[in-house]
Amino acid sequence: MDNKHENIFLGKLKIVYFGTLIGSSLLVSLIFLAPYLQSIHNPWGTLIYGLFSPFCHQVPSRCFQLWGHSLAVCGRCTGIYLGFFLGLVIYPFFGGTTRPLLPHLFYLLLFSLPIGLDSLGNFFHLWSTSTWVRLTTGLIWGLILPFYFLYGLSEALAQSGKNK
Repeated sequence: MDNKHENIFLGKLKIVYFGTLIGSSLLVSLIFLAPYLQSIHNPWGTLIYGLFSPFCHQVPSRCFQLWGHSLAVCGRCTGIYLGFFLGLVIYPFFGGTTRPLLPHLFYLLLFSLPIGLDSLGNFFHLWSTSTWVRLTTGLIWGLILPFYFLYGLSEALAQSGKNK
């Protein structure tokens, strides 16, 4: 990567990083806000559940409960959203906002292994894991995702700006 492209990339990366951090914070907040709003019979709670329903099955037996209601997503999805947020929080500590950072594909495969094995085992009825195990495997996978998401989106934006 030449210096000019790297500077453009890092500029886009910082914008993408902070935008993604704000968006991820909002999503995680909504996951925990939905059951509270339901508990006080606020109609916004139903809207939040509806926003997440295309992305999660929301089966109550696979969801954590707060205020007598399920979170807006299941345990595994909660782990993915929380993991993604935590991955964003630790990203700068790996130097990701000051230099291009794309982990080797091995790390993506390694962090994907627990959720992949657990999902396949559940799908083929070899076992049925608890909500806590689902949360953990989602959390592990979610942690690595920002490293690829931020790099990929920043690179795409830098390339699109270069082509103009």
